Amino acid sequence: MPEDKRAAVARLQAEGAVVAMVGDGINDAPSLAQAQVSLSLGSATPLAQWTADVVVLSDELSRIGEAIAHARRTFRVVRQNLAWAFLYNAIAIPAAALGYVTPLVAALGMSMSSLVVVANALRVARMPDVSRTMAVPVGARR
Repeated sequence: MPEDKRAAVARLQAEGAVVAMVGDGINDAPSLAQAQVSLSLGSATPLAQWTADVVVLSDELSRIGEAIAHARRTFRVVRQNLAWAFLYNAIAIPAAALGYVTPLVAALGMSMSSLVVVANALRVARMPDVSRTMAVPVGARR
């Protein structure tokens, strides 16, 4: 029963577990909403897809592992970009404010920094299994 599944997830969470739930039916929606991370498959009911954090557009369960691996690689690139942007701005803004660089050099540096971030982000598209994983984040459900 749907409430039994949701209660089982809540029980695991009360014990300190971080719960990932995979579901494809209307009866899975409450437990998908309860879990910290929820996934559904492409053939899932619209309610299950809407409730899930991620919809894997394939009907094969093996694609869920690939989607998780791709998300981890993507998150690593996001962290690299944030670190680069922070480091660049921590150096460039004080240097420009103190007059060590001209406004033209500062503008060129900022443009180059943005190009580095974009080029690094483009690496995600070249990662292996991108076309096979086909994971689509649905968005915040809360």
